Amino acid sequence: MSQTFIEILRRALDEELARDPAVHLLGEDVAAGGAFGVTRGLAEKHGQQRVRNTPISEAAITGLATGAALRGLRPVLEIMFIDFITLSLDCLLNQSAKYRYMSGGQLAVPMVVRTQAGAAGGAAAQHSQSLEAWLAHVPGLVVVAPASPVEAYALLKSAIRLDDPVMFIEHKRLYAMRETLPENAALPRIGTARVARAGDDVTVIAYSAMVGNALEAADTLARSGISVEVIDLRTLLPLDMATIAASVAKTHRVVIAHEAVRNGGLGAEIAARIGCELFDELDAPVTRVACPFAPIPFAPELEQALLPNTADIVRAVRALSG
Repeated sequence: MSQTFIEILRRALDEELARDPAVHLLGEDVAAGGAFGVTRGLAEKHGQQRVRNTPISEAAITGLATGAALRGLRPVLEIMFIDFITLSLDCLLNQSAKYRYMSGGQLAVPMVVRTQAGAAGGAAAQHSQSLEAWLAHVPGLVVVAPASPVEAYALLKSAIRLDDPVMFIEHKRLYAMRETLPENAALPRIGTARVARAGDDVTVIAYSAMVGNALEAADTLARSGISVEVIDLRTLLPLDMATIAASVAKTHRVVIAHEAVRNGGLGAEIAARIGCELFDELDAPVTRVACPFAPIPFAPELEQALLPNTADIVRAVRALSG
């Protein structure tokens, strides 16, 4: 039976709460289901001591979770909308990410920060951003961005079991996406990308919702005889350069696609590393498909005009292949 992204996330949290008594959920209204209903019903099943509402203070939620993790719990906190991660950055950047290093490996912060990113239709400039590049700039953090419900299920479980602070970024536009969870789904190792589609002519590197656009573009281009390999990064920090390198060595052409603005985006880091480490494999410059450097408009028509899409990826690949 197929389930939505939200339902499969809930299932992963439910199973991890049942598996490990150290797992706790906390955040604004999580006992009532949270802003998007992901945690609905879990407080009734596992108790409000383990699925706990917090004050409306992202800084306080993050500080509480960091302290709990240092004391042996495995908190999963929800910061509704990545736009509000700004209010947690002091703790995340200066405390949570640094304890392992500053203690010489004696302390660990095994916590997961679930947050929602991306534009999903008229949420405007303060609720539609993609800020993952900020987080991927911080040593000590792990940044995960699943592209589908099944991937989200497995990656969330792996993240909860990791002994480091994980930023788990869920794209709002994917929440209605449905998939059937296979029996005994394997849990990927954090830090590994996957080849979502094999190809020979051009590599398209994407993550989160843009993986779907990349796969659609690959279907379109296949009808023109262009074979596209799609890499789903899954983990943005640490970056799986081995998988990227293997693909570039095969196709020799690269397009990087993400919804975040182009300026300072993750695509710039990947392009730089490919240029420095894999220059001899390239037959053409690395191309980026990303959002222009502007806030996300409120009007849905303007939002759609601004966001990168499947057609943009198709054009970028055709330009490289011509």
